[in-house]
Amino acid sequence: MKKILSAMALLLASASIAAADGELQLYNWGNYTSPELLAKFEKETGIKVTVTDYDSNDTALAKVEAGGSGFDLVVPSANFVQIYVEKGLIVPLDLSKIPNHKNIAPEWMDVTYDPGRAYTIPWQWGTTGMAVNSDTYAGDINTSAIFLDPPPELVGKVNVTPEMNDVLALTTMYEGGQPCSDDPALMKKVRDKLLEAKPKWLSMDYGMTEKMASNDVLASVYWNGAIFRARLDNPKVKYGYPKEGFILWMDQVALLKDAKNVDNAYKFLNFIAEPENAALISAFARYANGIAGSDQYMPADMKDAPEIVIPAELKDKGHFLTGCTGKAQDYITAIWTELNK
Repeated sequence: MKKILSAMALLLASASIAAADGELQLYNWGNYTSPELLAKFEKETGIKVTVTDYDSNDTALAKVEAGGSGFDLVVPSANFVQIYVEKGLIVPLDLSKIPNHKNIAPEWMDVTYDPGRAYTIPWQWGTTGMAVNSDTYAGDINTSAIFLDPPPELVGKVNVTPEMNDVLALTTMYEGGQPCSDDPALMKKVRDKLLEAKPKWLSMDYGMTEKMASNDVLASVYWNGAIFRARLDNPKVKYGYPKEGFILWMDQVALLKDAKNVDNAYKFLNFIAEPENAALISAFARYANGIAGSDQYMPADMKDAPEIVIPAELKDKGHFLTGCTGKAQDYITAIWTELNK
């Protein structure tokens, strides 16, 4: 009987291992993962990827930090990577298992938040700016006044994406400062401006691809690729880059310390660093990526799209967000808490 039970236990264990060999758990932003990419990966490797969505960096960090998430890979923005590193939530990559690591574009290789790409592989990069419906608003779209000093035709019609660091950075630049300021006088102006503006907003929400396309929302602080997708369904949707300063960002994929499907995770990391596959990611979500050679595989309409090509006169107004620390972060958190009361 013991031999029979042992044999059964071994059989069950083997079945469990076999199942695990074909799985991968990806924790990613909602509406951000190409189904075509996943289908191609599964066809080539036999590994089925399950994607669990989140709507903010803070949500993802809290879930991972709580432990026991069951996820293998996570996709943090640049200003959160070092937080994951410092908390020991992600691990350095074994680059011998990612030969396509060499395909990372030079400008995205030695980034300040992950020198030499020791922890992450690029996913996509973009901007945070202003989206408007041109039937409702015919004025300047390249300004944060759209949400901070909305004109009469937009009062009560503006959405603000509930991303603390994006909103605080845009407002700080609108008030003449730089992101991560620890100047108390400046940050008081930022606080006062946001509290003054909030009653003129419609909402603080996500899902603007669909809501802008359907005219349920007529202006929003949002991300360029999502608004690109909205414009494809509704040509009246326009995207602007605030002349007071707008945000540049990059999301990247990292291997979680408690990942169960580590070998499968490495296969996926190597897969997305292949130019043709990186282009699939961009073709779906409509953001640029950080993989050299992917341009030749990109949809033609991305090459000159206004949501992708930053106007030459505004290029120096883009600021790459990194993590704020000390007093600067204290001010940001306090203002955001008050704004959300």
